[in-house]
Amino acid sequence: MKPHLLLVDDDEDIRMQMRWALESEYEIHLAEDRRTAMQTFTTHRPPVTLLDLGLPPNPGDPTEGFAVLTDILNADPLAKVIIVTGQGDKQNAVQAVGLGAYDFLCKPLELEELRVILRRCQQVAKLERQYRQMQEQFSLDEFQEMLGSSANMQQVFTLLRKVAPSDASVLILGESGTGKEMAGRAIHRLSLRKDGPFVAINCGAIPENLLESELFGHEKGAFTGAHVARPGRLELANDGTLFLDEIGELSTALQVKLLRFLQERSLERVGGGSSSRWTPV
Repeated sequence: MKPHLLLVDDDEDIRMQMRWALESEYEIHLAEDRRTAMQTFTTHRPPVTLLDLGLPPNPGDPTEGFAVLTDILNADPLAKVIIVTGQGDKQNAVQAVGLGAYDFLCKPLELEELRVILRRCQQVAKLERQYRQMQEQFSLDEFQEMLGSSANMQQVFTLLRKVAPSDASVLILGESGTGKEMAGRAIHRLSLRKDGPFVAINCGAIPENLLESELFGHEKGAFTGAHVARPGRLELANDGTLFLDEIGELSTALQVKLLRFLQERSLERVGGGSSSRWTPV
């Protein structure tokens, strides 16, 4: 299918000559004034328009041509308008480009040069529209900073929406790099705890002898170097969400202690007793 091209010129001879020269490559639409130009543009939505500045009712003045340029770009900001005019003074060129014209050519035209400019302009217009469509598609497929239009991903998004309002603990399974933390953050943002902190900890990146203190905190003097009491990640995540990455890397003993916390919703810091028991909200 040929790309559409709108020619706007008050001179019928020029319109016919341009049509004859370009109709092998383009689907040509003709207009002689502002009214017919906008009617034709609205009907066919050509990506590129060749526009003469001198149009009725006063062909000697560029005002009507500038008005058509503005009308077209208001109707479609991605449209490309090439000014082709005998009124080629510098002021008109500057004003046309300032209003959004793609290019400014002076009559008489070199036909081969015009063909090259039109092909380049059509290609730019095509790429811009494809990019806009991709942006719109990504916007439609985006869910909490994740992209996915497949049925499987839509099922994942639906499941995240369902579990987010709950206070139940959620187990997220998936291979490394599949976005488990992104899913956790999506649950947090959709939950009633969204205004609280999101605390993430990589259980496989912290030495085992430090991990219990990192999770549960410790009391002053609990071990060498524990000069002050320190809350753990569980306490820091209070009123928010705790994300435990690579939870399978925890030792069996620590998994048991974490399970007890998840069941009873209370914890004791390392080196503490029942007096240091803390129950999160």
